[in-house]
Amino acid sequence: MNVIACIARVPDTATRIRIAADEKTIASDGVQYVINPYDEIALEEAVGFRDAHGGSLIVLHVGAEDFQKDLRQCLAKGADQAIHLKTDGPLGPSGVAEILAAEIQPFLPATIFCGKQSVDGDVGGTGTMLAYRLDLPVVSKISTFEVTGDTATCTREIEGGVETVTTSLPAVLTCEKGLNEPRRAGLKDIMAAKKKPLEVKDAQAPTTKLVLESLQLPPERPEGRIVGEGVEAVPILVDLLTNEAKVIQQ
Repeated sequence: MNVIACIARVPDTATRIRIAADEKTIASDGVQYVINPYDEIALEEAVGFRDAHGGSLIVLHVGAEDFQKDLRQCLAKGADQAIHLKTDGPLGPSGVAEILAAEIQPFLPATIFCGKQSVDGDVGGTGTMLAYRLDLPVVSKISTFEVTGDTATCTREIEGGVETVTTSLPAVLTCEKGLNEPRRAGLKDIMAAKKKPLEVKDAQAPTTKLVLESLQLPPERPEGRIVGEGVEAVPILVDLLTNEAKVIQQ
């Protein structure tokens, strides 16, 4: 069985985001782009799965911009080959899933690891849509992962508890923070990665199903105010929270 890790390119979370003049994209000047942090967790889990169960580990990335340096990092961390599916235009999760599914078909059967979401759009739908297109079971936001034969047992945090899910393999698994600690590549691994295959292929963008109308920064928070001190301030505070902020329901 092959193993696939899907990798997205996102702005570094420490970057100060500015909206471009078209009001539909972020201004790219001065922005540092990195591998999506959740996808680094997915890659680490994919490497461990490949080491334990065999097969070839292929890293896939969909995007318009050059990403070869970061894909080489993925190869240095243990992937066997990397493929950059180059396409222009906004895609949304559905478009990315469609492109990935077409590329993955020749590698099936394969177990696929994705981050639970990208930290820019925060949609979290690509892994589930990919599983649907490949007719594979999917478990999302996994925080533990254990394999016995052709069966995987995963846990994921839900509101008020932890859910345990069992699935047959191959499957699509989206990975949550805490599942593992992504490794750092050593110098020997970095040098070896230069000899591993990295292919850049043109991909046909599908018909857009998601249209981005505009981007806006969140409104600035109003300045706080002091309404009083001690117990005398409590009635005033309750009144403001009820009638002005409307966070208390009567």
